[in-house]
Amino acid sequence: MFKLINTLALIVGLACTAMFVYTGLTSDAMIPWVNGWMAGPIILLTVLPFAMIGRLFDGHMRELRGQVAKGFENTPIAIGTVVSVSRTGLTVNDQPQLEILFDVDTADGQSFRAVSRSLVDLTELAAVVPGAMLPVRYRPGSTDGRVVIAVDAPQAEMQAAFDRVRVAKGLVTPRQLHIAEQGLDGRAVVLALAPTGEIQGDRAVMDIDLRITRFDGTTFDLKQRKPVDGSAVAQIQPGMVVRVKYLPHDESEVVILTALNP
Repeated sequence: MFKLINTLALIVGLACTAMFVYTGLTSDAMIPWVNGWMAGPIILLTVLPFAMIGRLFDGHMRELRGQVAKGFENTPIAIGTVVSVSRTGLTVNDQPQLEILFDVDTADGQSFRAVSRSLVDLTELAAVVPGAMLPVRYRPGSTDGRVVIAVDAPQAEMQAAFDRVRVAKGLVTPRQLHIAEQGLDGRAVVLALAPTGEIQGDRAVMDIDLRITRFDGTTFDLKQRKPVDGSAVAQIQPGMVVRVKYLPHDESEVVILTALNP
């Protein structure tokens, strides 16, 4: 409603300003510039600042309401790895705006670098550090190098995007993704975690001993050798209880469900 009112006011202001200029240039009056069309410039001087401020803060207010910026609604979700973070100096409702440089990986295997300017709650600042992985929305084909943090996406959609990106990058196998998507929920106690000394990509290969509790309460033990992200190591220490997915007809492999950013 306010946008419509601002638009109408701008149209009226521009039309009146045009008549004000025309009348001032063509009138034979003693003071040609003093006439009723002066309302045009007055309207523009009144409306334009508020319209510009409204546009400036509209995106920030959408963020505070848990919405993404205009132009990014319903766009695909990718995973952004934080490269660097700096403050812009702007603060809205005690939430600082950060300029975040991301390395973005999409579900179809594309990679690119992009920037997001986002309001971040003070309690979440510790999670926005170089190396952290955050869900972001991007516009396919856009060349402006912008993304936004996917504050509107449900957890299930974010996890699905995370899984697809990991498959596209070769971090998990299609079988592991199948287990994650089709397997049954279980819980496991980490009995042991030991590095093998091998490195796969930028991940350490670990021997992980698990005691898994099936959905019916029975248990089975499993030893797996897997490359593990550095961010996940703290979540699978011996003695911890973790969520897992397993296939009831094939318990030779399970998928450990770790958080995107613990």
